[in-house]
Order: sequence, then C-alpha cells, then structure tokens
Amino acid sequence: MKLPIYGPRLRRVARNQFGWRTLRPGQFKPMRAVLRRKDALVVLPTGAGKSAIYQIPAVLLPGPTVVISPLLALQQDQIAALNDRGDAKVRAVRVSSQETPNQQREAIEAVRRGEAEFLFITPEQLSNPERQAEVRALKPGLVAVDEAHCISAWGHDFRPDYLALGEMIKQIGRPPILALTATASPPVREDIIARLHLNKPEIHVSGLDRRNLFLEVAYCPDDNYRWRKLTTMLDEEQRPGIIYVATRRAAEELAERLTTSGYPAAYYHGGMAAGLREQRHEEFQDDKVDIMVATSAFGMGIDKPNIRWVAHVALPDSPDSYFQEIGRAGRDGEPARALLLWRSEDEAIQRFFQGGSPDPDELRDLAGELHKGPASKTALQKATGLGPRKLGQYLNLLEQVGAVRAGSGHKLTVPARAPLPAAAAEAACAEYERQQAVMRSRTDMMRGFAQSRQCRTETLLAYFGEDLKKPCGHCDNCADGTAHEIAAAEPEGPFPVHARVQHGEWGEGMVMNYEEDRMTVLFDDVGYKTLSVPVVVANTLLTPVKASSKAGR
Repeated sequence: MKLPIYGPRLRRVARNQFGWRTLRPGQFKPMRAVLRRKDALVVLPTGAGKSAIYQIPAVLLPGPTVVISPLLALQQDQIAALNDRGDAKVRAVRVSSQETPNQQREAIEAVRRGEAEFLFITPEQLSNPERQAEVRALKPGLVAVDEAHCISAWGHDFRPDYLALGEMIKQIGRPPILALTATASPPVREDIIARLHLNKPEIHVSGLDRRNLFLEVAYCPDDNYRWRKLTTMLDEEQRPGIIYVATRRAAEELAERLTTSGYPAAYYHGGMAAGLREQRHEEFQDDKVDIMVATSAFGMGIDKPNIRWVAHVALPDSPDSYFQEIGRAGRDGEPARALLLWRSEDEAIQRFFQGGSPDPDELRDLAGELHKGPASKTALQKATGLGPRKLGQYLNLLEQVGAVRAGSGHKLTVPARAPLPAAAAEAACAEYERQQAVMRSRTDMMRGFAQSRQCRTETLLAYFGEDLKKPCGHCDNCADGTAHEIAAAEPEGPFPVHARVQHGEWGEGMVMNYEEDRMTVLFDDVGYKTLSVPVVVANTLLTPVKASSKAGR
C-alpha cells in the first residue's frame, strides 16, 4: 500500500463496514501508523472514538486483531457494537472467565476459520502458555491494548496483571502494538512504552480540549458552603450526573443526605458486594439512577453519552484521575459541566491514601523466595504470608528494579544479573520513595489547578504535555475574564514549553507551563515542581539539556 491511498481506503471501510460517514479529528494519523505496521501510543479523550483506530485498519490488515482490555463490561459493549453491524468482516468473539471452556474453544476456532476478525481477551487468559500458543497460531496482524494506562505504576487504575503484557505479546508473535488511553501524562506515557516494549512508537496526543465541557472550581471554606454549592448545581442542571468523593464512607453518607433532602441518589464504591456494584452500574446506565455518588471505583466502563455533569466533592489525587473522571460528562457532544468543590483538608486525605513505606524485610524475604526457582503468585502468598494486594505492590516494585519478571505460564522468575535479595529490597524501597515523590507532586499539581487564575483547560492540558495557544473560553476563569488578563500580561519564559532542562539537585526535567511569574517543570525523579521564574533566571537554577540526552526519549 502506498501512502496516498491510505485515506480513501480508511474512509471507505469506515463508511461501508461501520456506517461512519467521516473520521474524527485525531483518528486518521494513528490509523495510518497501524496500516504501516508501526507501534503507536494514542491519547484521545473519552468519547473521541479510540476503538475505531484499531477497528477500521483491522479490516485492511492480514490476520485477526487481538484486543486486550481490563474490564469485561467494557469488552462486552464493544463486542456487541461490532456484532450488531452484521458484517462478517467486523465480527468479534471473546475469551475470558465469563465463557465456558467450550465457548472459549469455539471463539478461537471462529477466528481460525475467518468467521471473526476481532479476538477480545483478558491478560489473565493470555498468560496461559497453551492459550498463547493458540493465539500465536492465529497469526494476529495487530494487538490493541485498551486502557493502556493500567500498565503504568503511575496510572490511577494500575492493574498488576498488566505487568507481563509486553512479554505475553512477544510470545504470540509480536505483531505491531497499538496502545490506547484517554489520559496519559508524560510519566505514564514513558511507562507504557517501556512496559509494553513498544518499538520507536508514534505518539499521538490530541483532542484533549473538550469544548462542550465547562470547567468550574470553587474553594469551600467549610462543608456547609460546599453543600450549598452542590445543591445549587443540582437545582440548576439536568441529570444524570456523577458526584465523586474521596472515601467509601463519604459516598454512603452523602447519598443518604441527598436522598433525605429531596435529591434521590445511590452510592457506589469498591467495598460493595460485586452483585450490588453490577446492579448499581446497570441502574445508572439504564437511567434508573439520576445521581450516583461514588469513589474512583466507579470508573472505566461508564460508557453513557448523556451524563450532564460530573462534580468532585473533594480534591482528586491527581490531574490524571480528574481528567479521566470529568471525561465521562457530555460524551454526546452536548453542553456538560465539571464542578470541583474543594477544601484544604482534602489534601490530607490524599496523603493518607498514599500509605506507608514497604517493609524492607518483607521485600527481602519475597526476593529470597523468588531466588529459589519459578513460582506462582499463589505459592508466593503461601510462602511469605503476604496478602494479594501487598504481594502485587511488592512484585511491581521488584519488577521495576530488575529483580523479577514474568516467566512461562503463571510463574515468576528471577532474570539473569538480577540483584541479590538484600540489594533488591533496598533498590525497591528507593524506587518506592521516588514514586511517592512524584505522586505527592501530582497532588500538588491538582491543588495548583484548583488555585489557578489561568485558563483551566490551558493549565490541565499543560500537565498532559499539550500547549494550548489561547484561553479556552469554556471555564470559569475565562468566563470572568481572569484568564485573558493573565494571558495578555504573560511574559515570555526563559525556556520554551516542553524544553528539557537540568537542575543541580533534582536532575533533568521538562518545562510544562508558565503562569504569571511561575513555571512548572516535570522532573524525571522528583515529579512536578513549581518555580519562581525571577529566581530561576537570577540564580541560573536551570540550564538547557542537549538533544543527545533524555530529550529524545
């Protein structure tokens, strides 16, 4: 295929096989990368049509497409959407814990016979060596990893089962990989690329400015003020909507207070029984619940176009979480509202959730067990006495310092030249502290967003590495004129946005944003720092990094 014919062929498939008359902004370039058999990382906002980026080229590529996705409900929605079209070229099947062994075998056979183009599969299924052999025999032409931020330790929806995906994809023949996510700041992107072993990927970040979404922030001196602001919004706006809170208890208490005050609401959090969570999810999807009060557990899989507002009644832990959550509003393109009601005390809650340091002795014992030979997670739990959550966290840390890797099947092994247990534990603790520094800096950035007098969208997109050229016009600071005043008075900074710089103590980083006389730099090892521009200039605190350094990462 020659480059000039990609566009017409893609548009023809979109129209004939999927019934889409046009491609959306941000879709064509990554589709072209897929057709050129290149790895790609795509960051597009919720509702911008990420699935189409693999679905349309898949029809033109030889071999089936394997889609790896973390949520069964999300998979089921995508499979139903494909199969409802009635076109054999876009039929999809699934292999997961929801299917019987016979159904799983039939799914594989349907792909082998050419009766299905898409194979949806979970990481747990793909970790089985026999399953890997079956998928490899299908000779897939593409692997699409949906919700790719789940593979990143920096991602707010981190899934330990995603850690070995890079190795799993290698075992099925290493076809080109397309990684898709709605939210990925620069550290998350680098983590995705490293963990999936992407080969010189094209990186496409676009469309993060949701022009139908009005961003609004209000500082609340006390809870009564916050309650009045929330109920005022409920009186003004249409429904349905989501209210995000910081804790499970807060979800239950606020839902009860709203209901008794004449605003019927339900709650949702990770501590509920699975059946009740599924019921609440379905009730919200079916418009039987107008107001859902939830923790961040009410997340991926919320594919509902008519959500009119998302409110946060607490400061989110990071702009990553905030952006993902507000992205659920206005997916139908109609006007929607994102309201953040925050108090200074909110930060203390986030600091608490970031938790204590890992136990060096437990890490050393775990590393010692791994040195005894390949072991499953179940065997490691039994040998160490660690719970599944803590074991997953520890294995993640050890994996990042080269002390463990996924082997064949469900076994974990120690790679060649891995550090000995004591050294591995020490390195893992140091890595944890580095991560905590970055996480604390992300909470600082969230507070900075809440306090900013600059265009909200400009501040938020700068965090994700996008440079908005002018105020957005759809946030509170733009509406009251503050953002335009700051933009007009803003002087040129000492370094271009996205330039790589060096600090004597914090090492290398990237310039992310300027606001009045302050600049934000994302440092590789200590996270986000806000610096005084006059102090930086007067004391030469930052120097440019030559292109041969990490600038080309």
